[in-house]
Amino acid sequence: MKNIRNFCIIAHIDHGKSTLADRLLEETKTIGSREMMDQVLDDMDLEREKGITIKSHAIQINYNHKGEDYTLNLIDTPGHVDFSYEVSRALAACEGALLLVDATQGIQAQTISNLYLAIENDLEIIPVINKIDMDGAMIPEVTDQIVDLIGCKPEEILLASGKTGIGIQDILNAIVERIPPPAGDENAPLQALIFDSVFNSFRGIIVYFRIMNGTLRKGDKIQFVSTGENYIADEVGILKLNMVPKDALSAGNVGYIITGIKNAKEVKVGDTITLAANPGEMIQGFEEVKPMVFAGIYPVNTDDFEELRECMEKLQLNDASLTFELETSKALGFGFRCGFLGLLHMEIIQERLEREFNQTVITTVPNVSFHAYSTKGDKIIVNNPFEMPDPTRLDRIEEPFIKAQIITLPEYIGNIMTLCLGKRGILVNQSYLTPTRVELIFEMPLTEIVFDFYDKLKSSTRGYASFDYSPIGYREADIVKMDILLNGDKVDALSALIHRSRAQDFGRKLCEKLKELLPRQQFQIAIQAAIGAKVIARETISAMRKDVTAKCYGGDISRKRKLLEKQKEGKKRMRQIGNVEVPQEAFLAVLKID
Repeated sequence: MKNIRNFCIIAHIDHGKSTLADRLLEETKTIGSREMMDQVLDDMDLEREKGITIKSHAIQINYNHKGEDYTLNLIDTPGHVDFSYEVSRALAACEGALLLVDATQGIQAQTISNLYLAIENDLEIIPVINKIDMDGAMIPEVTDQIVDLIGCKPEEILLASGKTGIGIQDILNAIVERIPPPAGDENAPLQALIFDSVFNSFRGIIVYFRIMNGTLRKGDKIQFVSTGENYIADEVGILKLNMVPKDALSAGNVGYIITGIKNAKEVKVGDTITLAANPGEMIQGFEEVKPMVFAGIYPVNTDDFEELRECMEKLQLNDASLTFELETSKALGFGFRCGFLGLLHMEIIQERLEREFNQTVITTVPNVSFHAYSTKGDKIIVNNPFEMPDPTRLDRIEEPFIKAQIITLPEYIGNIMTLCLGKRGILVNQSYLTPTRVELIFEMPLTEIVFDFYDKLKSSTRGYASFDYSPIGYREADIVKMDILLNGDKVDALSALIHRSRAQDFGRKLCEKLKELLPRQQFQIAIQAAIGAKVIARETISAMRKDVTAKCYGGDISRKRKLLEKQKEGKKRMRQIGNVEVPQEAFLAVLKID
């Protein structure tokens, strides 16, 4: 066990993490030539297209250092703020971390956030400055930033380039020398932490684990502590580029187990695997997922509901940060109320349902979780507009607030101030990390960043801003429920909980958008945005008019009037019984309102 090292890579999204991980695998001959291996760990189509890591990827590397063989277990973690839960799971299974900083960009907000997570887990940090071969590399400045941040010595910082391979050997040597071997007793009762799982249609659920204590052998009767269910270990093994079966794995190792489980609910990330004959205790301290954004996901065809449920369960296995529960809507039928870690996470889930499971879905307006207090003092958690209690029984509403940390160049301070103060933000602190980098800290309502905050931040700073946030509790706010009515009928899927000061502007934009998207009918359609009984915005789609007077050639005017009056009565009757169909594009367009 003294020759095992477990480590992960923590970095911001664009620090070249995937390239550096690939280079480590190439250097240790884990994979072949460079042509075959670009983004070998980012094997999902979405990851390659967007240039981000969505899933943590575990892989075992064999490395010879000073004539001795070492086993290195690498977990490549995501960098975007929406996938910080993946990072927390990876950190729980490691003893060390490579802190990767871009030589051309310096320290970013998300890097700091992930670093603090690693320090809380008491991990050994190895700082690495990547992309030193680039023309704009600022090695002395970035070195000073790292020294200020973690208090290390400048000579402890490694210089590397994932593209050219500079410094890769130094990183491997530092991993062996600086990261401590895993602590654990091979002879103690088995304790293995589940940090990930995937569904295989032929073999069932494949569980990835890290053994803290004890030994797991093929054929052992195992038990999942939280569910109390027993299974037989049909196959255990280690994770290379492919799964490699082994007869036994002992404390300190990272591997996989196949037991033939088919039901997704039986496997929970963060659970502990132990032996049924000699059970160990549950491993404590694993972070539970906290959804930040909620939205409804519905099948386009209501007959596909059961198929969508199966797909959601399989997707949850692979992405434990997705939470969902059953929900019904008058407009959309049966569906799910889903909790996401952020808007990018929601977008990725939609894409994965479409690509991997061939499911076309409708997603409702995203919102956050509010706390409503009744006049009797009862607390009601409101996750969607339908759960909002009647205003006459409502005492107050509290909305979630976040601490937003933005790191940028000094020339963009004005743009960021305008954006954040316009989103009801409160400036808490402004400090210069270096003469060319400033850190701004705001307290903001989470509701305001749910829609388009990240996109607007990037465009107002030309991409030179990094953003991270953490929840800081709930505060009282003037939140109202805004309904959309079509000819007086509510469309519940378009209802939204919004701050009163923003309701009129948002309602007007939504009505204008629906006017563009709804097809014209033979009767007039009134689109209204309303808070309770008060209409705050209105648009009207005029009726398609049939020329009933075309057959009248001359003659008395009363003939034409009679035909027009008859048409008018018919249109009035049609409006009373006519239904307005809302196309799918209308629901999706709500997310794209500027």
